[in-house]
Amino acid sequence: MGCPVVESNTSVDIHATRVLRRFGPDPANWVRSTAADHDVVVVGGGQAGLGIGFALRRAGIARVSVIDAAAPGETGVWTTTARMVTLRTPKQWPEPEFGISELGFQAWYESVHGEHAYESLQRIPRLTWARYIEWIGTHLGVPVRHHTRLTDIAPGPDGLTLTLTLRRPDGTETTIQETTRKLVLANGVEGTGGPYLPPELEKLPASLLAHTGHDIDFTRLTGKTAGVLGAAASAFDAAATALEAGATEVHLFTRRPDLIVQDAVGPSVNLGARNNYHRRGDEARWRQRVLAARAGRSVPLESVTRATAFAGFRIHLDAPWLAAKQVGNQVVVDAADGRHTFDFVIAGTGYQYDPHTRAELRGIAGEIALWGDRCRPDLADSALAQTPYLGKGFQLIEKQPGRAPWIGRIHVFSAAAHLSFGYPIGDTQSLAHHIPRLVDALGRDLYFEDQQSAPAPTPAAPPASLRHHYRHAIWSPQLAPSKTSAALP
Repeated sequence: MGCPVVESNTSVDIHATRVLRRFGPDPANWVRSTAADHDVVVVGGGQAGLGIGFALRRAGIARVSVIDAAAPGETGVWTTTARMVTLRTPKQWPEPEFGISELGFQAWYESVHGEHAYESLQRIPRLTWARYIEWIGTHLGVPVRHHTRLTDIAPGPDGLTLTLTLRRPDGTETTIQETTRKLVLANGVEGTGGPYLPPELEKLPASLLAHTGHDIDFTRLTGKTAGVLGAAASAFDAAATALEAGATEVHLFTRRPDLIVQDAVGPSVNLGARNNYHRRGDEARWRQRVLAARAGRSVPLESVTRATAFAGFRIHLDAPWLAAKQVGNQVVVDAADGRHTFDFVIAGTGYQYDPHTRAELRGIAGEIALWGDRCRPDLADSALAQTPYLGKGFQLIEKQPGRAPWIGRIHVFSAAAHLSFGYPIGDTQSLAHHIPRLVDALGRDLYFEDQQSAPAPTPAAPPASLRHHYRHAIWSPQLAPSKTSAALP
């Protein structure tokens, strides 16, 4: 018999407060005070940024600032560019509860909807997950500075800090500079690059083209036709969303002879392989990622059936696009299977992670080691070669040793870490396992840096005697009983 449905969140809020109270107070800040404005700045206030901010505080690193360019309520992808109906990961996978099961999704959902409702849930609805993230963010108490965008990074004058240029779109586009000892880029799927558009689409205007990573007004497609390039999950989700918004026809094109469909069971995971992937050699990691890229991205079965439920949906197999051009208010596409005309086209063509293409990294991109600098195996892949090569603590590595040691003060906790760590960091499944690893690396670096720069310790004064507490119990020969008295019966 399940618990009754709770109509308000009052009980679950009380539950979270009780759990966190039992968790105990935050440890005192142990990081040595410096002239820097912050010890750590986290860019991104979504599920990863909130988790990192909380974990740093619980590790005794208190001078932390989390910033996000979005407005409150629009952080992350769950209410913006994510278009799946349910999450793709199984509901029981670890989430951002950091080992506190009573703050996990299951505890929250059962408190709101009841145990039976959770048992009946096959996958977590996307918007339900968004509400859970908002709830856990509220109770973790991690402040986020919204409407704050990082626009530039430079080494500080002392070599021990980074100077950040921040812009606040408050009507005057105020620009400010702040310093930090460590910087974490937790900016999700865009990582150190952004949406990838193939050359054949680059000349199309924004009025006729969007990437699945863009915010798309699908109501504009009501009564119109759309072409979608790509056959991974985001491409199918965009196609289905367009059809649900009233598009008359949507044609999806893939260069492969068939779809790579993931069955309803969902992805499996080898925790040993996943958690030790970063310890493998460079060539082994490179080879696995190149082969995975060549094999193609899979699409969940539910995303396929969602789109194919519409009579106006068509799949074009073995049909890469050769060219696309604007003709009037439409796009004419020359594909391997013929010519097609659409009112709008959507690119589900993934992301690239070249730091030269990212505004805030462009000024320092030449100092960042890329995988193409560190690994030159027989298998070539120009896109993967532009991905930053990361150290074991998610830190950037300098391209030329000794020229820019400060580059290691920047840590990448985003999808750009996929080549170094084996799968998209910042994704739901990565939080419980990899946030502790990141926080451990940050704490290690700050601690040993403090040790190196700390002044020589002065001899400590001897502690005050506390003998008055136990003087009466101290034995002495004068208090020993005499042999005579000891011999008496």
